[in-house]
Amino acid sequence: MVISKLRRILIGSPLSSNNQHHNLIPKWKALPVLAADALSSVAYATEEIVIPLALAAATIPFATHWLLPIAGAIVVLMFIVSLSYRETIQAYPEGGGAYTVVKENLGQNAGLVAGAALLIDYTLTVAVSVSAGVENLVSAFPSLAGVQIFFCIWVILILMTLSLRGVSESATVFAIPTYFFVISIGILIFKGFWQNPHENINPIVDVMQTNYPEIGLILALKAFASGCAALTGIEAVSDAVPIFKNPKAKNAKATLMMMAFLLASLFFGISYLVYAHNLTHVEGVTLVSQLNKLIFGGGVFFYVFQIAVMLILFLAASTAYADFPRVASLLAKDRYAPRQLASIGDRLVFSNGIIGLSVVAIGLIIFFQGRTHYLIPLYAVGVFLSFTLSQSGMVIHHWKNRKQGWKFSIALNGFGAICTAVVLCIVATFKFMHGAWIVILVIPTMVYIFHRIHVHYVMFAREISQSHYNAPISEKVTEHTVIIPVSGLHLGVMNAIRYGMSITHDLRICYVKTDEESYQRMLTAWNEKFPELQLHVLESPYRSISSPIINFIDKVSQEKPTEFVTVIFPEFVTAKWHHQLLHNQTAWLIRLSLLYKKNVIVTSVKYHLTTT
Repeated sequence: MVISKLRRILIGSPLSSNNQHHNLIPKWKALPVLAADALSSVAYATEEIVIPLALAAATIPFATHWLLPIAGAIVVLMFIVSLSYRETIQAYPEGGGAYTVVKENLGQNAGLVAGAALLIDYTLTVAVSVSAGVENLVSAFPSLAGVQIFFCIWVILILMTLSLRGVSESATVFAIPTYFFVISIGILIFKGFWQNPHENINPIVDVMQTNYPEIGLILALKAFASGCAALTGIEAVSDAVPIFKNPKAKNAKATLMMMAFLLASLFFGISYLVYAHNLTHVEGVTLVSQLNKLIFGGGVFFYVFQIAVMLILFLAASTAYADFPRVASLLAKDRYAPRQLASIGDRLVFSNGIIGLSVVAIGLIIFFQGRTHYLIPLYAVGVFLSFTLSQSGMVIHHWKNRKQGWKFSIALNGFGAICTAVVLCIVATFKFMHGAWIVILVIPTMVYIFHRIHVHYVMFAREISQSHYNAPISEKVTEHTVIIPVSGLHLGVMNAIRYGMSITHDLRICYVKTDEESYQRMLTAWNEKFPELQLHVLESPYRSISSPIINFIDKVSQEKPTEFVTVIFPEFVTAKWHHQLLHNQTAWLIRLSLLYKKNVIVTSVKYHLTTT
């Protein structure tokens, strides 16, 4: 098959389950896969702080000078959350992150809320990072603005294909661009500091005293809520501990703290340079692009840096592709999500979760026109909700187990829970009308859907369980009725009739009469070939094919309501796969209609064509 060959080319040959240990990755590979989301926020988090400050600058003097204290507060919060998640990794080395922690310590309902928040977070990670990456590309090459959405979709499809190849292979591909970005940002910050711009900085204390507390606090909280996008992705390492090589927990903790250090350094360095050069938001040109052009001019490094930023933003989605399928699989194993999400694909990854994530992310890109600023308000609510629930769950975990150092751990996770809860309230309040209401509405909706899925699986298991199976089993073979819908007489139909006659004496051939001329031809051919068989002619004055056949099947079923009725469809199998699109469409629709009919068995007799 052409599809199978294409599949092998794109995602590779299947891997044996025995190769599972070969799919584990070392720290140097895990960092780019799991930290790309967090590190990519350096490209847009500072700008998200500046946007509300810049809008207020016309009426509030020095409003943009709140950037540094706000960025500093966010850096402090980064380390609080990172240290808290370090405790999570130690306590839950099997992974699962917020969903597992919350489910085991705060109950299943709270766990479902955390699970919903994580799934939303990871979906938005793909949409935000890809759209931000394309925006940076458009900043360097404005002529691409017209194909921005199209470009976003193709990037997601490429990332999906790489992720389907497996964690180990995709990690190798993602490593080079991620480290390239870190080095590029480091060079930018170093040269920015080397140029010594800090003599332009107004005293921060004077600025705060000028604007605080009358209006400055509200403005600062709005900017802080926007800038908290910098913390997205910090939880990724704790969700993906199982993909690390042994010792898993130790390697995961080291990766988490390295990520926190890099993120804090790069984020605050960019914020400082933006503040020092008094840059502000300009529509259509990202703040990082402005800073790049100011420090390096329009030379080669300007384009090299923009490409580095673009690539890290694209690869930030790799974090979501590593963690979304894993969280979805945990929900599926607990029977709160479709069980297909728990299936491991050919390449030892959760293929269905990867594909589902891509489809939803593409939908978000199209709906929000690929605009990062429109997507960001949806981003932070789910992130900080999962932060808060996870740290609260860890407090209960330490209290129940009371292992060595439990008091310090409770204090650390408790303080982390309080901080993230406060931030959650700030984000939900100031971003509510900007789109946060969507997430606040979607999370309980998802939890309700989780419960309905669970009820279905529980009732399904109960109904098909052998202990409840009391249907009578007949000792003798029951004669059943076979129906064969035909549209004419040809080798495919004659094969089906021959098969039908071999399995029953009650064979009913039905033909839908849509016009007199075709009917007369069919009748002549029928009487010539099968004079001993009755042809049931179904009138169809409105030329419908499906309805008369379904009505005929219903009528036959009512004759013997306790017996089985078999419907046989003659089916062509063409020599070339794409020719199949030209055949069997009506039969497919009728089969779909018969799906929920009781005691109706649907099968097909295939006739293989050999000509092109």
